Amino acid sequence: MSLHLRGGLRWLYPGMRVKRWALLSLFSMGLIVFGVLEIVGKERIREIYRLLPKGELARYALVAVILLVGIGGFAIGVACLVRSIARGVAPGREEKPSDLIYRTRVLQKGPRVVALGGGTGLSTLLRGLKEGTSNLTAVVTVMDDGGSSGRLRDELDVLPPGDVRNCILALAADEERMANLFQHRFSGTTDLKGHSLGNLLLVGIEQATGGFDHAIEEMSHILNVRGQVLPATLCKTHLIAQMEDEEWVEGETRISADPRRIERIRLSAADVKPYGRVLQAIARAELILLGPGSLFTSLIPNLLVEGIAAAIEEAAAEKILVANLMTQPGETAGYTLRDHLRTLDEYIDLHCFDGVIVNTSLPDKDLLVGYLEEAAEPVEDDLGEEDQYGMEVIRADLVGTIELEGKPTVKHDPSKLARVIIHHSRAFSRSLFTP
Repeated sequence: MSLHLRGGLRWLYPGMRVKRWALLSLFSMGLIVFGVLEIVGKERIREIYRLLPKGELARYALVAVILLVGIGGFAIGVACLVRSIARGVAPGREEKPSDLIYRTRVLQKGPRVVALGGGTGLSTLLRGLKEGTSNLTAVVTVMDDGGSSGRLRDELDVLPPGDVRNCILALAADEERMANLFQHRFSGTTDLKGHSLGNLLLVGIEQATGGFDHAIEEMSHILNVRGQVLPATLCKTHLIAQMEDEEWVEGETRISADPRRIERIRLSAADVKPYGRVLQAIARAELILLGPGSLFTSLIPNLLVEGIAAAIEEAAAEKILVANLMTQPGETAGYTLRDHLRTLDEYIDLHCFDGVIVNTSLPDKDLLVGYLEEAAEPVEDDLGEEDQYGMEVIRADLVGTIELEGKPTVKHDPSKLARVIIHHSRAFSRSLFTP
């Protein structure tokens, strides 16, 4: 069955516990009818039958109409009853009753998944996986210093809200509607120009509640997210990269824009403590996903926070890497898949991972030409059936396209990626067959 079940189909999904009660209702209705017939008695029943048309065809037609009206009325009555109860349980929610029951019955039985990253890669992953489990934890890097997030960081001394906002929206029950509002950027000539509504709302809630983590919780509640979004740390720190000529460059934006090859990267502050709930989520996880995302400015920054890499290595969970589709100018130009893994292994022991998901298809030719002009290209798959770290190499067509800043951009297709993870993950296999 499709990952994205819609409308009435969800009533039939295994684990909804609807079919058994529907059958019980029909059986009970049959008992009631039988009891009523016994009370009425044979003579009165014969009198009722005498009211039916004498012709056999007309009689059968009338009986068919009566049955259809009865079944239709029963179905409408049950649906309205469920809808009324659902609205009472979750007032203000626009979800269909089938969606509400699907989310509470089936998705809450899904495996506990922790996904680490940042940028648009992590939000893309979450967008697909929320259809397979609501036990999702997104661990988001908070070292961004560009765009609206960077300006808010400088002016108000807050953590950058951009990546967190994207992840919250990706997990929202009604993402499309909310994204149109929260991704809106102010225009005009005031200081608000260029800021997104979602960023300003997060910062405003932070000031109202006294903490960035509290602001995330409040916005998550407002948007009815499936899962939770956690910042990797609440410490305000920056990225510092040593380039190939040994010069150090500070700030994610400057690092990404620098054409020189990055040799190593670290945080500007020493002993950056993780947000406590992150380590708890990793320890309880059944599946840990790392990637996709910018290697040096989205994935590795989470691993630089004290204790996170060690917690992943020690966790009993199944662990899977998601390889990037394209190289990134200023960060990974010319990198093959082996180069990505070799670099990542300097910050976390990749021998603890079970598998790596690799794309097998190319983007549209017109899009590819544009990327090549910007010195970006598809990541070359130079791995065998099993890489040097002992990971299973899982290959599939994962290419998708989204509109980003007004132009088509190559990204993982959320549904394709989620299907591959669910199909190949032991954690999802266990949850699917758990009664």
